[in-house]
Amino acid sequence: MSDKKIFIIEDDANILYGLESQLTADEFEIESSEGDEEIGELLDRLRLFEPDYLILDLILPKLDGFEIIKKIKEDLELADLPIFIFTDLSDEDSRQRSLTLGADYVFFKEEFDTFEFVEKMKRIITNQSREEDVNDEE
Repeated sequence: MSDKKIFIIEDDANILYGLESQLTADEFEIESSEGDEEIGELLDRLRLFEPDYLILDLILPKLDGFEIIKKIKEDLELADLPIFIFTDLSDEDSRQRSLTLGADYVFFKEEFDTFEFVEKMKRIITNQSREEDVNDEE
């Protein structure tokens, strides 16, 4: 599909493996974290990898997903990074809070398995690429 880079922050090994294998098969370059490092270290890794997209779970062992969104949006190098939330926190409050902090898309794990989530994400990315192509031509 592309040579785009995606950074995944997910502590559930099965979900992480599912996302990594599907996205790698679609020729995305993947870097991941289980959310068990300090926030500063995580932001350094993000800056170094320079991902095109971020997949973020809100519930992590050491870090607060909402805090991660906030820190990314405050960071000049990372502020424009599109954030896809994929979480077990399936209440409207979590969705609104994520979007208010700057996440671009919120998906609940109870509504989508990893395959469906990746398919939806790829459609969104493809549509964005098309829009960028159209804007480049104008």
